[in-house]
Formats: sequence, C-alpha cells, structure tokens
Amino acid sequence: MTRFDATDPAARRELFAATVTAHRERASEFCTLEPDETPPDGDDELVPWIQFGGTTVAMDCTDAELDRLKGLLDEYPDFRIDDLERPEEAEGTHVRITAHADEGRLADFFDRVFQRAFGYPEGYRVWAVSV
Repeated sequence: MTRFDATDPAARRELFAATVTAHRERASEFCTLEPDETPPDGDDELVPWIQFGGTTVAMDCTDAELDRLKGLLDEYPDFRIDDLERPEEAEGTHVRITAHADEGRLADFFDRVFQRAFGYPEGYRVWAVSV
C-alpha cells in the first residue's frame, strides 16, 4: 500500500479495498479509516471512524447516525449488527457488524456508511490511519 488518502469516490473505494487487503495480508488486529474533518452537519465535535478486523466492522454512532446505518444495512443482507454497546458515560453507541465479504463489497459499504450514515458529501477526504 503506497497511498493513504483519497477524495474521489472511485479512489476512496480503491483505498478502502487496498487497506482491507493489506490488513488481511499483514494479519494485523484491525485497520482504521477516518475522514480528515467532522461531518458538515455533524452533531458532534468528533471525527467518525470505521475499524475492520477479521469479519467485524466497528464504529461509534450518534442515535441519528445509527438509524441511518440500520437503514443502509437493509441493502447489505450479508452484513448484520452483532452488538450495540451504550456506555453510560458516553453519548452514542458502539456498533459491531459482522461482514463476510470481499474487499470490494467492504469498500462499497465503508464509503456508503461515511456518506449516508455520517453525512459526508461526495468529495470528502478519508485516510487509512492504521493498517
């Protein structure tokens, strides 16, 4: 992997797929994807992130983001929410999704999560912050 960020939709999906491939080849614990700024209409000061390890996709969501994520999962019947954690000291929910999918399907899902669940525009910049 030689490139760690992308803004174009096709380039982002390539970056996501390459990140998952590198993660699998290195047998690392997980890989992490993160935009370089908060969402335009975000309720929060925090930048969302997605982690992938093995067959698990993990992220933190506000209630509104979680509702949008659940709607998106209707389009991905091979992905399912396995765990929702709502710590008392945190605002929001930690979500764990099981996804038995190839790199291309995961890449498509990750891009759609950032845009549809987290509210990023088409030209957002994302980084592979850990592989």
